[in-house]
Amino acid sequence: MSTQTDSNKKDLLRGGQFLVKETKAEDIFTPEDFSDEQKMMRESVQEFVNREVMPKREEFEKKNYDLTKELMEKAGEMGFLGVSVPEEYDGLGMGFVTTMLVVDYISGATGSFSTAFGAHSGIGTLPITLYGNEEQKKKYLPKLATGEWFGAYALTEPGAGSDANSGKTKAVLSEDGKYYSITGQKMWISNAGFCNMMIVFARIEDDKNITGFIVEYDPENPNGISLGEEEKKLGIHSSSTRQVFFNETKVPAENMLSERGNGFKIAMNALNVGRIKLAGACLDAQRRSIDASVKYANDRVQFKTPISQFGAIQSKLAEMATSAYAGESASYRAAKDIEDRISIRQEEGNSHQEAELKGVEEYAIECSILKVAASEDLQNCTDEGIQIFGGMGFSADAPMESAWRDARITRIYEGTNEINRMLCVGMLVKKAMKGHVDLLGPATKVGEELTGIPSFDKPDFSELFAEEKEMVKKLKKVFLMVAGSAVQKFGPQLEDHQQLLLASADILIEIYMAESTILRTEKNVNRFGADTQKEQIAMAKLYLYHAVDIINQKAKEGIVSFAEGDEQRMMLMGLKRFTKYENQPNVVELRKVIADKVIGENKYPF
Repeated sequence: MSTQTDSNKKDLLRGGQFLVKETKAEDIFTPEDFSDEQKMMRESVQEFVNREVMPKREEFEKKNYDLTKELMEKAGEMGFLGVSVPEEYDGLGMGFVTTMLVVDYISGATGSFSTAFGAHSGIGTLPITLYGNEEQKKKYLPKLATGEWFGAYALTEPGAGSDANSGKTKAVLSEDGKYYSITGQKMWISNAGFCNMMIVFARIEDDKNITGFIVEYDPENPNGISLGEEEKKLGIHSSSTRQVFFNETKVPAENMLSERGNGFKIAMNALNVGRIKLAGACLDAQRRSIDASVKYANDRVQFKTPISQFGAIQSKLAEMATSAYAGESASYRAAKDIEDRISIRQEEGNSHQEAELKGVEEYAIECSILKVAASEDLQNCTDEGIQIFGGMGFSADAPMESAWRDARITRIYEGTNEINRMLCVGMLVKKAMKGHVDLLGPATKVGEELTGIPSFDKPDFSELFAEEKEMVKKLKKVFLMVAGSAVQKFGPQLEDHQQLLLASADILIEIYMAESTILRTEKNVNRFGADTQKEQIAMAKLYLYHAVDIINQKAKEGIVSFAEGDEQRMMLMGLKRFTKYENQPNVVELRKVIADKVIGENKYPF
């Protein structure tokens, strides 16, 4: 065991370091690495969803909140709600990758159940797992892990959304110091209609930061808590979402979570975990959307031909599959990095709480990247699914209409995608300033390369992915060139230049996703043989091709907006050099290879 951990310590990159250090294919985890135990867990989750959730999809569209609660209870009986809760509190105590896998496969059938599951097992339970003291954990975690109780998370207020720390809800300590009296209004609270407990954030006196509390809720004895009507929403119709009003709600002083003023920190760290789990929750929804779309395309005949035989439809299926494959590649790569970091910290003597907190916090950049990428890919996937179904796709009688509506919320909750874009670049710059990621050295080298004489040697790209991996290295130089210049120019004021941050974030996201896809495929080629990975090779190349285009566009937008004169000309020349293929891929052929496999197997087959 120790040798494994020693090598982990050596090879395990810190969060954000993927940008400045090379990752070897053998060092990343892929879905093909699932252990037998993980495969069994996946099968039991799939069986549960296929038996209990899929057949009731129509019911979920009818705002049947009781059905959501009933299925959550069944998920609790199966142990799924307690997958990440330590065994001593009646959970399964599974590692981070397994908890990710459960969220992934339980979320594919309907966004209503996915949201209820995520809100309960993630932000509803995690703050107690990560910040609760021993008494709090003993009291609440067993009930939450088994589904005897359900949790909710009350952070957002009418005036406090993305600016979470600006909440007005007040907590006033009683004269005898025994309880806090909480008064205020929360909104968009998932699971509010059937929860027994809420993690509530409120401000004590004029504290700079909010404080977290564990607040019990019993409709028979409401204790000053009242609920608004169920919200009327675009999607996730059977996910209970209500406003919650607190009117001098008495909360025992010992129910304060962590310490006074620590609420903002709790909220942010709970959201980091929530973000990577949300990326996981977008994966099976993509697989199932692809399954439904290709089955329809194979069955639907026009001009005496199944529409799956038309290039326009094949292009869509290939792109949908490629995005899903990239999302899996990047999500499980990051999940295993987090799991390894947690193990290392525990072996160094950290408690489970401390290790998990720091492990996830380390990869907060990757969590934000994944949240943005997977949610946007899911939206595109369901949108193209509607298009493949044609007129039928617009009908509520076919599965794509509700899938598309349910997908829309994923770009908003757990921090909007705009906030997450700005966060991932902002956190990277902060890490660089703390010396955790050396951006300055590599950025300086790129600057020297721009002014130096380019090499005209023809590289040897005969080996598989040699050119693609060289391309990823060059794309990293684009980020360092653009973001490095922006940091030099604006310093700490960079965060006021949101459009530049957004453009830089898109470059960062595409690098991580493209690299993860290539590394997963390379690892599998090395162990299973290239002939078994023909379609995966095509997907890795196709994903990179699009990434190069996006990065080119976003970098150019940045360069022409903050640089001028010679500096601008130099950077644009550098951009041209860093995004130039020696051998352009045949995009139509790549899509054909991928689509043939999907169509032939009549499902997402990877």
